[in-house]
Amino acid sequence: MSLLRGLAFQVAFWAWSIVINLAWLPSLLMPPIATVRGQTIWAYGVMALLRVIAGIRYEIRGRENIPPGPVLIAAKHQSAWDTMIFHIIAHDPAIVMKAELLNIPVYGWYCRHSRMIPIDRDTGSAAIRTMIDAAKAAAAANRPIVIFPQGTRVAPGAEAPYLPGIAALYRQLGIPVVPVALNSGIAWPRRSIRRTPGTIVLEYLPPIAPGLNRKDFMARLEQAIEPASNRLAETAR
Repeated sequence: MSLLRGLAFQVAFWAWSIVINLAWLPSLLMPPIATVRGQTIWAYGVMALLRVIAGIRYEIRGRENIPPGPVLIAAKHQSAWDTMIFHIIAHDPAIVMKAELLNIPVYGWYCRHSRMIPIDRDTGSAAIRTMIDAAKAAAAANRPIVIFPQGTRVAPGAEAPYLPGIAALYRQLGIPVVPVALNSGIAWPRRSIRRTPGTIVLEYLPPIAPGLNRKDFMARLEQAIEPASNRLAETAR
């Protein structure tokens, strides 16, 4: 059943994505906020399709942990769902993303116009400097900056290192970091077309204030995200 739900959702997802992407092309000639609105509408549509076709809902917890002003959101990454939800729950997010995604026709155009933050890992330290410059501009505009500190999707319960990019942003930006735990990989597994009915939970955890050294910050971040994400995954199972 989860496979059939997944197939039906995938067809509807691509149909909706094609329609909204073509319909919103004029926004590329408008101020970036017009493209941001299109991304939000698209994300709401995807969440509606998930609910109606796949029986997947979502719940957001811990909003009280988000401090006022610019903030760095460091989120667990288990599923494609994670890259969509912040278009709904964060206002005009600046999402750190792989630079090669900007080369995708239409999708990449929207990401450029909405001022996402690309990182090209092949360029080494230059990539970190470029990311920091873009993140500083986003913070100055009071935009929330979203980064997936492991740099890729990691299945629930699996392990992957936390990459140095998050530590560089923490040190250079001097703004609070809000860890985010989630369990999206249970309902929407990576590299699978199956969709399992249930409720995806995303939880904002208490913020980490600026000022820690790199080692202590990285330990605090991982110790916040991993147990909380494991707990949410076990609850979902």
